[in-house]
Amino acid sequence: MTTPLADEAAARAELAACYRLAARAGLDDGIYAHISLRVPGHDDHFLINPFGLHFAEITASTLAKVDAQGELLDDPTGLGINRAGFVIHSAIHQARPDLHCVMHTHTVAGMTLAASADGLLPLSQHAMRFHERIGYHDYEGIAVDLDERARLARDLGPHNALVLRNHGLITAGPDVAHAYDLMVFLERAAEAQWRILAAGAPLALPSPEAARRTAELFAQPRRSAVHRSWAALLRELERAEGRAWEA
Repeated sequence: MTTPLADEAAARAELAACYRLAARAGLDDGIYAHISLRVPGHDDHFLINPFGLHFAEITASTLAKVDAQGELLDDPTGLGINRAGFVIHSAIHQARPDLHCVMHTHTVAGMTLAASADGLLPLSQHAMRFHERIGYHDYEGIAVDLDERARLARDLGPHNALVLRNHGLITAGPDVAHAYDLMVFLERAAEAQWRILAAGAPLALPSPEAARRTAELFAQPRRSAVHRSWAALLRELERAEGRAWEA
């Protein structure tokens, strides 16, 4: 069950923790990837990383705040934000009010999947979580044009995951925990597929019914594993870094 964040301070702290966890998991790309989160009580405002800090440097107080038109409402570092990040994230925040957190990565595994004409195959249980539940958006160049937002929203459709062809991956959820959990599963599914196909051995594919049933089980609204996992990750992060992300 999703627990709404109480205020902007809580949102900032949780998003900053997500950046730190993503860095530790190797989901960062220098200063170029992004994670965003709606500001509680302001559905047309979201928090995102300033354009110049590594994921591992992000703290609650360094996050920038922007509105749906791209106006910076809070820029604590003075670095501004990445234009492509704004276009991609605002597209999803505007089109899907049910999705509060959006995560975008460009890992090697993700880019390998994004370049595959076949897309994500049901080769692992991790991949089957996305069976019939993932969209694909064709590459249009660096995403700096606002008119691409309509096509990003169209290609995401009702799903919570999107492959940006020749680019990278997006996951989104009703909170930070769901967006992060989906991204970890999608990244691992992508890496597993890359290694399986590279091995060149015959493929063992499940039946469509088994893949569909697996996706349905993962999507159960009362499934508590996502928040249990998130709580465990925060404990691990605190052991490693204290609570530095809250600064």
